[in-house]
Amino acid sequence: MLILIIVLLVLWLITAVIGFAFEGLVWLAIIGIVLFVGTAAVGVIRRKAHRR
Repeated sequence: MLILIIVLLVLWLITAVIGFAFEGLVWLAIIGIVLFVGTAAVGVIRRKAHRR
């Protein structure tokens, strides 16, 4: 599960960088950032739940 979350975080980061690199794709950067933050939050929540 941790590997999946890491892969998703890398994908969202790449999406955000591509979105910022091209002016017309700023919306892609915003989506990438939102998905990155969401995936990171899910990872933290699952990791805390798994410790218990």
